[in-house]
Formats: sequence, structure tokens, C-alpha cells
Amino acid sequence: MTQQTQNQPNNPLHGITLEQIIIILVERYGWDELSRNIPIRCFSLDPSVKSSLKFLRQTPWARTKVEALYLASLHTD
Repeated sequence: MTQQTQNQPNNPLHGITLEQIIIILVERYGWDELSRNIPIRCFSLDPSVKSSLKFLRQTPWARTKVEALYLASLHTD
């Protein structure tokens, strides 16, 4: 186990990038369902991973909602 892994062994977000989270959510829900779950323009108006990353990196409250949806989706598999 690496030092970094030892520091956060119970953090399900550890080691996964925001880009990976968005891709996983889009594959699971699609852009339409994602924009219904989290009503932000980058998901509903000409959505792309690139535009979503830009917005979410600048908007902590939205990133928190995306991370929460990702975590919730882990428990529904």
C-alpha cells in the first residue's frame, strides 16, 4: 500500500478524478437525467465533459452535488 492510500483508505473519492466521475455519471444516467438530478446549465445546454469540468472546478457547491450523486450511485449497483 502506498503512503497516499494509507492516508485515506476509506475515502471512496480518493484516486478518482473529477473527469472520471463525470464520465461514469454520463454513462450511467446520460446528460438528460444528469441535468434533472443536478439542474446546472453545463449538463443541460450543449453538454460536454470539457464544459462540465470547467464549471465544476470553479463552482464548489456544484462539484459537491456531483460527487454526492457519484457516491450515491456506488450504493445502487
